[in-house]
Amino acid sequence: MASYEELYGSKCRTPLCWTELGENKLVGLDFIKKTKEKVKLVKDRLNAASNRQKPYDDLKKKDIEYNVGHKVFLKVSPWKKVHWFGKKGKLSPIFIGRMRFWNESV
Repeated sequence: MASYEELYGSKCRTPLCWTELGENKLVGLDFIKKTKEKVKLVKDRLNAASNRQKPYDDLKKKDIEYNVGHKVFLKVSPWKKVHWFGKKGKLSPIFIGRMRFWNESV
């Protein structure tokens, strides 16, 4: 006897066996095939939606190139600014001054 049966007095019902106790359903090849077809259909629809929306998103993107010596604003994420710059609260800065590029690896 399994430990679950000893503890609860009945067999363990896994998600594959969540049917009525009198029914005996087996997970067959048809069920697996239908599930795979549905997953494929969902993936295809997600890809189609992504492909429809991609041109609109691409219009908003700009290719920006920076060279050594250009000045740019450094954007600071909220959790880092408290530790690095010592200010917290509503008036803490989102941008910390203008920074100069020193090398191209940045």
